[in-house]
Amino acid sequence: QVQLVESGGGLVQPGGSLRLSCAASGRFFSINAMGWYRQAPGKQRELVASITPGGSTNYADSVQGRFTISRDNAKNTVYLQMNSLKPEDTAVYYCNAVARTLAGTRSYWGQGTQVTVSS
Repeated sequence: QVQLVESGGGLVQPGGSLRLSCAASGRFFSINAMGWYRQAPGKQRELVASITPGGSTNYADSVQGRFTISRDNAKNTVYLQMNSLKPEDTAVYYCNAVARTLAGTRSYWGQGTQVTVSS
């Protein structure tokens, strides 16, 4: 089993910054892609950014140039640096990781962390 623990959410004013962290723990052989998704009230969950073990990244158009995803493979941790935050970035942010375990390869989710951008 794989556990993902997120931290770093909170309330920030428009134009501000936040840094989210997500650490993976448990019994697994490897962590493949890691990423961040978000879900605003009344909307579907959407991909924000993802990163491969080699460091290749992918961003949603809405966050390109403002958010930066990174990872520390030795710590099995992924980060999301969010700058120039806008009210429309308000959502619950979920960490995702694709991990290979004895049971096979599957996707795991964190519990979510609230990000609120408001003055």
